[in-house]
Amino acid sequence: MRQELLDILVEPVTGAPLRLVSARYAGRGRLEEGELVSDKTGCSFPIIRGIPRFVPAKNYADNFGMQWNRFRRVQIDSENRADLSLKRFDNSAGWSPGELEGKLLLDAGCGAGRFAEIAAARGAHVIGLDISLAVDAARLTLARFPNVDLVQASITEPPFRPGTFDYAYCIGVVQHTPAPQETIESVVKTLREGGRFAFVIYGRKPWTKLYGKYLVRPITRRMPPARLLWLIEKSMPVMFPVTDKLFRLPLAGKLFRFMFPIATYIDRDYLPRELRYREAVLDTFDMLSPRYDSPMKPVEVEEALRDVGARSWSFKEKFPINCVGIR
Repeated sequence: MRQELLDILVEPVTGAPLRLVSARYAGRGRLEEGELVSDKTGCSFPIIRGIPRFVPAKNYADNFGMQWNRFRRVQIDSENRADLSLKRFDNSAGWSPGELEGKLLLDAGCGAGRFAEIAAARGAHVIGLDISLAVDAARLTLARFPNVDLVQASITEPPFRPGTFDYAYCIGVVQHTPAPQETIESVVKTLREGGRFAFVIYGRKPWTKLYGKYLVRPITRRMPPARLLWLIEKSMPVMFPVTDKLFRLPLAGKLFRFMFPIATYIDRDYLPRELRYREAVLDTFDMLSPRYDSPMKPVEVEEALRDVGARSWSFKEKFPINCVGIR
């Protein structure tokens, strides 16, 4: 981690200053190991492999830690030579490439670093936050960028001084937290006045919970993640080609996509088959493994933004929800 990160880190919840002890530095003067100690509570938080850790290694998002370390390369544009992450980032946030130069940006729920890579390449000073061990995957993804730091912490208890960031985005994460509206408020609070935010959240319609994945999730979300992934990998050699055909059928294909929780993206034929296959395994696991999966209505997002005092916002899309705005 960069020494400059210490200027914005505080103890979660209390907001107390943190003191660095037992520091060990690596190349380029970056902190590799050490402890951050709160003089107010006496609590200490380790820095491990250059990442400050403010939560236990095991938590409700263990499945995400496992999936992003196992499938780190699948959605990283620089690894797979595709541009899916770039397109999704630009469509979700709507920020021009030049406006991020030199800005302090929060990636709230960074996963393996697919979007942080885009922002860092555009010159932003990126802080990637994730509650899971996905930060270790992101560390590998983003190692070449001197303008990136990673923090393992909860989105709803971020270890940053309020009003710190110029930009913040949270793409595909809010619905997987225990309290989605609280998560939205927490991310917006990290922004300075006039700071810009972007959220992408699963949308909820009256029939959403009838989707196939929600019918099997009461079972799959209670399974050990490694066991669930094993079952998906064993079944995918059959399910991938079958669903690839079923999902393409006129009219009936839409019904099959609603019924079967298999992430076979038939609109991505331009990708190599092996990449489509690995993405199907990854995203099927992503569908079925999270402890929390709470789609939202636009009115619920607006309620959270009003409560936190956001200045303005608009919906680029309402299903799924894509909301952008200004604090």
